[in-house]
Amino acid sequence: MSKKIHQLPPEEVLKVLETSPQGLSTEEAEKRLKIYGPNQLEEKKESPLIILFRQFNNPLVYILLVAMGITIYMGDKIDAFIIGGIVLVNGLLGFFQEIKARSSLEALKKMTETKAKVIRDGKEQLLPVSQITVGDIVIVGEGDVVPADIRLIEATGLLVDEAILTGESIPVEKSPESLEEDEPPLYRMKNLLFKGTIVVRGKGKGVVFAVGRQTQIGKIAEKVKESSPESPLNRALKSFSMKWVAVLIGILTFIFVLGIVQGRDIYKLFMLIISELVSAVPEGLPLVITFVLVIGAMALARKKTLVKYLPAVETLGSASFILSDKTGTITEGKLQVKEYTSDNDEILFLISALCNDATEDRGDPLEIALLKWLDSRDYPWKRVRNIYPRVWEYPFDTNLRLMATVHRVENRNYLLVKGAFETLKELATNNVEHFQKIHDQMAEKGLRVLAFGYAPVEGIPDDIRNIKIEVVGLVGFIDPPKKGVKEAVEIARRAGIRVVMVTGDNLKTAVAIAKEVSIYREKDVAVTGQEIARYSDDELYNLMKLCSVVARATPEDKYRLVKVLQKKGEIVAVTGDGVNDVPALKIADLGIAMGDGTEAAKEVAKMVITDNNLSVIVDAVKQGRAIAKNIRKIIYYLLSCSFGEIMLLTSAFLLKLPLPLYPIQILWINLVTEGVQDKTFAFNRPPEDLMSQKPEKPEKAFFDKKQLIDITYGALLIGGINLIVFIYMLKTADYSLAVTTTFTSLIANQWVNGFQAIKDEPFLKNIPDTFRANPYMFLGVGIGFLLQLVAVYVIPQWLHTTPLSIREWIIVLISSVAIFILLEIRKFLGRTGR
Repeated sequence: MSKKIHQLPPEEVLKVLETSPQGLSTEEAEKRLKIYGPNQLEEKKESPLIILFRQFNNPLVYILLVAMGITIYMGDKIDAFIIGGIVLVNGLLGFFQEIKARSSLEALKKMTETKAKVIRDGKEQLLPVSQITVGDIVIVGEGDVVPADIRLIEATGLLVDEAILTGESIPVEKSPESLEEDEPPLYRMKNLLFKGTIVVRGKGKGVVFAVGRQTQIGKIAEKVKESSPESPLNRALKSFSMKWVAVLIGILTFIFVLGIVQGRDIYKLFMLIISELVSAVPEGLPLVITFVLVIGAMALARKKTLVKYLPAVETLGSASFILSDKTGTITEGKLQVKEYTSDNDEILFLISALCNDATEDRGDPLEIALLKWLDSRDYPWKRVRNIYPRVWEYPFDTNLRLMATVHRVENRNYLLVKGAFETLKELATNNVEHFQKIHDQMAEKGLRVLAFGYAPVEGIPDDIRNIKIEVVGLVGFIDPPKKGVKEAVEIARRAGIRVVMVTGDNLKTAVAIAKEVSIYREKDVAVTGQEIARYSDDELYNLMKLCSVVARATPEDKYRLVKVLQKKGEIVAVTGDGVNDVPALKIADLGIAMGDGTEAAKEVAKMVITDNNLSVIVDAVKQGRAIAKNIRKIIYYLLSCSFGEIMLLTSAFLLKLPLPLYPIQILWINLVTEGVQDKTFAFNRPPEDLMSQKPEKPEKAFFDKKQLIDITYGALLIGGINLIVFIYMLKTADYSLAVTTTFTSLIANQWVNGFQAIKDEPFLKNIPDTFRANPYMFLGVGIGFLLQLVAVYVIPQWLHTTPLSIREWIIVLISSVAIFILLEIRKFLGRTGR
């Protein structure tokens, strides 16, 4: 039936779908939701069982299982049981953390769910798109994303971008008239709107005939399901892991060959290699990073920033440019008429009332401001609208920057126009020089200026660009800056982020506002979209280093600015709320949509700001930097600890000493240090000077020369000091006590390393601040300490330990203090790169 619905007249369509122009009742809608299902493209969700199995689907677990098999074969069943148990515990921890992370993300997704205007129970309502069903009456307007497949029953100047379905970049004109063709191609379905397409201009009303998987886009989605691209951080981790494993295999091959030559016991040699592999690769790193990102996304949500695409959090802190809208982001977005001038007040008021789509509280803010202004002057605009009905309209054109309507006034048609003065003066038949001077004076004050004109017409204009009008007046609007924006701009500047206002406003108006909030300063450059078209990409990039305002910008201009900056390695955040912002939002490193913006903008953005304020965006950048900083610290902590274990084991082997640790003990170390301490890094309090640092490139934020030097330094300390502990204990005690002391010392040293990683400055520089930086880490170490006491005194036979006396605990304390002091000295010398 859906194939023939385009052939039926609107009234027949309503009958077939058993609905009416008043829409469905709530009860009927609920019944249909059960029949047709929710109006959403179902994501392929993994079952909990698959998530559980995936925790064990990695080479490290395979190696541990091989090690467990060998220990069983060698008759050491207790070790085999413990290895298997720890593999299971780690897998279960990963499983529960991933389930919790998914639940948190689902909650965030619900917060960003788009809504559509629907008529239910005879009333207009905003409903979640997922709750729309067959038979619902939907109203769409400029900037809306079509929520379902809809048969039009009314349309006024409706243009829809269907590129997502047809590949055609030119918008399609839509109308409710029936089609005769039986099965026309999609691009000729003039009376149908398809889910996911974007309304570029005009408005329409229609009835839903297909939802969810039954829509055109749903059918395509079922055939082709493409997975999300891998995030930059994950790619960096994968690349690093592959290189490290290659180096490790070379090292272990050398050790194995040397061990054979030395006549080492094959079983112990193989267990050494397995132990080093387990030590070398922190298998929990991807999970911990995901955990940090989720915690960060939740923190951003509390600060009015909703993350739709989790990997975007990784690069948030690296933003070097913010291309920001003016209206609603930098300014209040609540316009009011500040001043006006006219050759005929009565005609100016008439145009303001009639060439206007707004009502008292709904519509374009500028048009609402006009109506409030008319109210303040006791002008009866509602009665005027009834007396002089609209017979034709030309919705606002973003390229021509004007809107026009035709009304029947005293038995004659009049064309009424409002728009940018630059546009209307080109159409003017009267002398507008006096208006030009007043316009410039208004613009210098930061007012947004509209010109108004009219002309008697015989019929409907064929081409709006060829009309001639008489310009009768100007109205200047003020849109005051939001509180906190000026301070946010200063913070961004200190942080090395260039804020550029990109607006469709007049150049003088834009500069006046930019000056007020410190975006535009002395020696800065301000240009128009028309001017930047004359620059090559290289010239434009050099210009953007000096530019702080781009006025009269088109969507193509904003798109090009993003591409040029990205080409030069800049990380670009773009804010937007209109359909004209969609191209730039989509390609930006961080597309940030405004919470009350169009559905089209929110659909393609990676983040949604619920409070339209530049200060919130700058605060989100700060949060992103804190997240990136925590990930860097986690990488340092895990790798320095893992490499320290490798150095201890390898050094003992090369010195022909017995193994300082059993493989089972290495697994236990990972549980009581990394297992309880690394998760707490997500709660690190950001340093005070976070926004006084320059942005880092994403590829250098986590792995750079300084980071690798720090990891190596920490690993040498941990490996070297514990080798000294092991050698000393071998000389003064038996092997079992030497292993237990080294085992406990290594764990305590890693805790100290974790404490030192909390913040970049020395631990002792501001002790109260250090303890406030992350209280959860001390809790994690407390849990780890209790577990270690269990290992030493409760289950020594399971972990090859023996009870320690006060003497051995003093040795553990001395080694930990030594680690602490040497890490502290490095910080005081200012050589740390974290």
